[in-house]
Amino acid sequence: MDNNHYSSVTARRRRYRRIALWSALLMVSLAMVLPLGGYLYVGIQQASAQAVEQTNPRANMWRTVRDGSAGYTAVQGAEAGVLIQDGQNWRQLRNGPIANYGGWVLLGVLVAIALFFVIRRSVRIDGGRSGVRIKRWNAFERTVHWSTATLFMILAITGLSMLFGRVVLIPVLGLSGFSAWAELAMALHNYLGPWFGALVVVMIVMWMRHNIPNATDFKWFAKGGGIVGNKHPDAGFMNGGEKVWFWFICTVGVVVIAGGLVLNFPNWGFSRGEMQLANMVHSVGAMAWIALWFGHAYIGTVGSEGSLEGMTSGYVDENWAHQHHNLWLDEVKAKKAAPARGSVSRDATTQVKGSPA
Repeated sequence: MDNNHYSSVTARRRRYRRIALWSALLMVSLAMVLPLGGYLYVGIQQASAQAVEQTNPRANMWRTVRDGSAGYTAVQGAEAGVLIQDGQNWRQLRNGPIANYGGWVLLGVLVAIALFFVIRRSVRIDGGRSGVRIKRWNAFERTVHWSTATLFMILAITGLSMLFGRVVLIPVLGLSGFSAWAELAMALHNYLGPWFGALVVVMIVMWMRHNIPNATDFKWFAKGGGIVGNKHPDAGFMNGGEKVWFWFICTVGVVVIAGGLVLNFPNWGFSRGEMQLANMVHSVGAMAWIALWFGHAYIGTVGSEGSLEGMTSGYVDENWAHQHHNLWLDEVKAKKAAPARGSVSRDATTQVKGSPA
């Protein structure tokens, strides 16, 4: 064997020994480092779990509860197996856009009515009172109207108290005072609501025949209804504005009442999501109803001379009837029905001295 070959073999052996040595050192190092890394990873996870547990020991349980997962219960009914239904979206909509925009709309309507009254003042009866009074509403109609109006005002006050109470009433009444009022307001709202709905149905049936739209109504709106400007447009027993109010009640009002019944009777089988939707529809529709009622109440009281007494006594002055409902007055005169003794029929006119019996 020559010297060159011997040197080459010796060099390869040294290289193999160096590779083996470095490999052994690498394996020993990994054997030491990897367990330490694992220990470090486990330690971090345990520390994180302990921190979560210290912050909220039952966080995982409540996450499961809030996701709406159904469990077992012996109670029967819609969603009986769901302990909690997450109502955060409903709460944000109710306390956010609905309450904020609705409150500003109601305030804006009141301000607009006040400004209009300052500018326009009350619409007076042309030529003053004639002394001839005509019966417009009978006792049953007035009873239904005022019963419905009284319940409407109670429901409006209690409903708005529940919607805006935390922001508006707590600073005024304090926590204990608002708590007592809120309990009373909720009871009144819940118990009187169905009775109000029943009276609205009676009112719709009773006055439906007077509120069928016709071409005269469009002309009435075109002339501003007698409120805007000095012209007094033709109108029958109900004018265009009164018909709008009536059909608003027949549509939006009925939806509001239906939504209230859904909330009042959860045992009818509605889900919590459906009741949350009903609550939002009920709130929005009710505030629109209240806003329109502001205008209705204004025109029927200080906005128009002689209008309120028609619903309090049942009688209106002939000049008022000619100014606001001339077509109806013409019908009454055309019939020339003889009045009953001691009273004046809706279809006749007569001279009345003093207040009607």
